[in-house]
Amino acid sequence: MAGTRRPVTTIKEQVYQIIKEDICNGVYPPGYWLQETDLSAALSVSRSPIREALRQLVADGLVVEYPNRGVFVKEYTQKDIEDIFDLRIILESYAIRRSGQNLTPAYIEKLNAFMDTLIYYHKADDLQNYINADTGLHQLIIELSGNNLVISTYERVYSMVQQFRIYSLTSKERFDESVTEHTNIIQNILSGNAREADRINRTHLELAREKIIVYLNKKDALP
Repeated sequence: MAGTRRPVTTIKEQVYQIIKEDICNGVYPPGYWLQETDLSAALSVSRSPIREALRQLVADGLVVEYPNRGVFVKEYTQKDIEDIFDLRIILESYAIRRSGQNLTPAYIEKLNAFMDTLIYYHKADDLQNYINADTGLHQLIIELSGNNLVISTYERVYSMVQQFRIYSLTSKERFDESVTEHTNIIQNILSGNAREADRINRTHLELAREKIIVYLNKKDALP
């Protein structure tokens, strides 16, 4: 997670991180066949760290291995998205309710910085950097839980929907609503009104889930 990831030290970890980020950023879309020989050539490493990285990605739930066929980027169903967002809501709600106990001056500074950054990228109509800041903010909120198990669980869950982030902001109206929601979430956390921050964040995540499901259904309907 942003600001908490330990240094990557081994070839296997580097390969794992590169492939994971490429999946999350849509370089390898859902259903893509991750062939060891191609990845080995692309990353200039042997097949051994590729194989180990793919094994870890299977454990993470980002890819699926089919016997006698190979390893493919996971294709998500509507039920998958609903389940992922249900868990996100639970984890983020817990973190927001705990935020008052862990709101140090450093975290206050970071929250204010994220608010300024989100407003800046919204005004600049820079959707990609806005989404990156959005990701960082939600990760920071989870850190406010002060619970390492919640943090590690959230990282795994969030990775599953990162490739769909852009589809949660498919219109200018939704983009405008999103920056207002984020601003209100931050302001309520800073003022100690965790109940209101939680309410706004739940609505925010429910709307994101709805937009992603609409995208998936449209994609599945294509001939």
